[in-house]
Amino acid sequence: MGNGINKKKQLKLATFLSGFGSNIAGWRHPGTPSDAAVNLDLYIEVAKIAEAGKFDFLFNADSAYITKDSTPYFLSRFEPATVLSAIAAVTKNLGLVGTFSTSYSEPFTTARQLASLDKLSGGRAGWNAVTSALEGVARNFSHDTLMEHGLRYRVASEYIEIVKGLWDSWEDDAFVRDKESGQYVDLDKMHTLDHKGEFFSVQGPLNIERSPQGRPIVFQAGGSEEGRDLAAREADGIYSRYTDYEPARAFSEDIKRRAVAYGRSPGDILIFPAITPIVGETKEEADYKYEQTSKYVDIDLAIQYMSRFFSFFNFKQFPLDEPLPELGDIGKNSFKSTAELYLKMAKDENLTLRQLALRVISPKGNYIGTPVQVADNIQSLFETGVVDGFVLSPHVNPEGLRDFVEQVVPILQDRGVFRADYESSTLRGNLGLTYPENRYTKARREQSASATLQA
Repeated sequence: MGNGINKKKQLKLATFLSGFGSNIAGWRHPGTPSDAAVNLDLYIEVAKIAEAGKFDFLFNADSAYITKDSTPYFLSRFEPATVLSAIAAVTKNLGLVGTFSTSYSEPFTTARQLASLDKLSGGRAGWNAVTSALEGVARNFSHDTLMEHGLRYRVASEYIEIVKGLWDSWEDDAFVRDKESGQYVDLDKMHTLDHKGEFFSVQGPLNIERSPQGRPIVFQAGGSEEGRDLAAREADGIYSRYTDYEPARAFSEDIKRRAVAYGRSPGDILIFPAITPIVGETKEEADYKYEQTSKYVDIDLAIQYMSRFFSFFNFKQFPLDEPLPELGDIGKNSFKSTAELYLKMAKDENLTLRQLALRVISPKGNYIGTPVQVADNIQSLFETGVVDGFVLSPHVNPEGLRDFVEQVVPILQDRGVFRADYESSTLRGNLGLTYPENRYTKARREQSASATLQA
């Protein structure tokens, strides 16, 4: 099945699939096409750079709500299933992870879209399961208001359970396709879900067979209590915001503890923090690149972008260059954990509104420097065991990703930290995750074993 499980733990790398990079004004960079968000050639170039660098996957974030105040990247961009399918046709090993909402779509539709992507890509699909945290998204899907935070995660839990059930509709060897005998399929190996739950009623089966990796990889990005709990129960990978050791360690231990409580192994979930590396021949050159790209950002645009994480709270009522006042629990029903993180950052560092907005819009962490410095910082955190890899959010595309692949990846490879070539043709295999046995095949095998013991 192409499991390709690694004998020695290796660093995993991914990159966000966004036309502009992490800078919301990246379209102004001379090396980035101005229409990068809808430029398929640019997306294909990014994918090919990532695959040349032996990256595990692309991570396509998404949202379904815009306003006149939205930043340029959000105003016009591809829907995930469409662009990832296009990229599947021009890549061979690179994983393709897309964001699909559990709040404003049907489980059968999502299961079918992702299973189709998984099959046509030869087992390289992944699902970033999100609950959607913007009020405007609800109004775009016939809802008056956003569901309460806890309710969204209850819905998500049942939704993911259904999708996984639908992905088991067919056992691995169900499709015989024997031309000589005329048997196309073994219908005894087709299974109807017949789910009737609190929020959904789904009959099944799904009308597409399993892929070489069994089913798509499930990612989760929630950092709240409910989000962490859902990830620990259902996810194969989790997106993290923590790149400093202590918070990264605490997050990892919490996720692993929850996973074990659900009967899983600590190694069943991979943790991927996001970083924005900027590489220069010297630290000064890398800092200069950061400063230059930051100049493209208009402060009003930065504040508007930040407000998305707080249900579009009106931050412009506060002075730009004075510390932010105590803001209580704003954002509690939106991007809850992200909002809490930014408010804590503002309080701990006594940041002004301007400073916080620029920090949010153009992160500056420990991954700006020479290739060796960037590689050192990545290796240092990875070898503590609290993260399994990183999702890159290049400051601009394609320059930022290309610099990393050409200058940092060879160092990590020479040190034996990162692969020299792919271990597998599937995303699951390259991530070193075990193959998910079909539940019906497993039940049949267990029944057979029990019968043998009783005989």
